[in-house]
Amino acid sequence: MPSRSCLRLLSACLCLLLLGACGEGPLVRQESYVFGTRVEVLTFGTPEPEAQAAISTVLREFDRLHRTLHAWQPSPLTELNTALARGEQLQVSAEMAGLLTVSQDFAQRSDGLFDPAIGGLIELWGFHSDTYVPRLPAPADLQTWLAAHPGMQDVHIEGLTVSSANRAVRIDLGGIAKGYALDRAATLLREAGIRNALINIGGNIMALGAKGKQHWSVGIQDPRGSGALASLALYDGEAIGTSGDYQRFFEVDGQRYSHLLDPRTARPATHTQAVTVLIPSRENAGLLSDVVSKPLFLAAGDWPAMARRLELRDVLRVDDTGHIQLTPDLRQRLRWTKDIPAATIIDPFSSASAPAS
Repeated sequence: MPSRSCLRLLSACLCLLLLGACGEGPLVRQESYVFGTRVEVLTFGTPEPEAQAAISTVLREFDRLHRTLHAWQPSPLTELNTALARGEQLQVSAEMAGLLTVSQDFAQRSDGLFDPAIGGLIELWGFHSDTYVPRLPAPADLQTWLAAHPGMQDVHIEGLTVSSANRAVRIDLGGIAKGYALDRAATLLREAGIRNALINIGGNIMALGAKGKQHWSVGIQDPRGSGALASLALYDGEAIGTSGDYQRFFEVDGQRYSHLLDPRTARPATHTQAVTVLIPSRENAGLLSDVVSKPLFLAAGDWPAMARRLELRDVLRVDDTGHIQLTPDLRQRLRWTKDIPAATIIDPFSSASAPAS
């Protein structure tokens, strides 16, 4: 039986896709379940046989990446983690080495708030599972992990050879895999001649082209309610990603514990409900939409400084009280779908902020 968090995630994905699928036109759709979430690919304006073939290619690629990057079931990634735990080096694929190198770069740029080397901490909290048992890790185990302080700075990559002097390093690429898969999907669809499509991997979404005379439209999930807070049009090549405490979590004594773990405290962050980031059309837009939402989520009230460091101009944050903060660029793109309390506009590249109208 799906966990409560899984059901919330499926609801969120459905909300986003219904907005994207509205309107007249020859839509072709396939969906699957991979990366621990529901994925869906829609195309517009391509004859069904060609569209179905292209989408099937994308879904097969998602399955391949799922098997390659799985953090706890046998995979090339678990082979690497086993070697690192033994103090051994391992030869990896060019794809894996590339993802590790990109991860290392973003770990440095985000002061370690995005850091895939914390897989051991993720396991301690019980999130290396398809279902989450409401059980807290032992404080002593958390202190041991903090003392070891594993991070991507401990990972040495030389060509295709990976090693680490810190045996506590355990890599989990769940914070980058969906975004990387978005970019791979976009490449495969374009190579197949598909020009208009919407790709959704558990709320990480990329748009190609348009839906006839309309742009694709997606929604930003209300983290504590049903439906969307707002909708916006996605233009060709744009990607949007959300990190939310409603996606993967369990509760103990009425306290929510989400999968968004702060490496500085070894505990789930509680100061933020959700962060959504819009990435303009550019190389690796999907990967960026997945990666950068995590450090913004963990940065709490310091998120504008992190957005400035990561050069992000389209951000929406919902804090632990439900108050909304957003950048002026994203505010211009949004259409609110429900009444909301006063929001605050914050420009990371300016000292000024003001209530949103």
